[in-house]
Amino acid sequence: MSEPVTFGRQDVIADVAAALGVAPHEVPEDADLTDAGLDSVRLMSLVEKWRSGGAEQADFATLAAEPVLSAWLDVLVPADPA
Repeated sequence: MSEPVTFGRQDVIADVAAALGVAPHEVPEDADLTDAGLDSVRLMSLVEKWRSGGAEQADFATLAAEPVLSAWLDVLVPADPA
């Protein structure tokens, strides 16, 4: 049985910012995160953190294929359908 996701959009943004060594407000949602300095090792660490937080949809290949914060937010913290 899967555990519920225990983080939201701001948590993902803060995690990405920490991995890049910048403040959360410095991470534009439309920027290419690899151009911003996010390498595969940091991405793997983020994926592991998010998966341990219950985000089964956190997948290295999926996130690496489109390394843009807004795309990651759509995958990791989808909008409530209600």
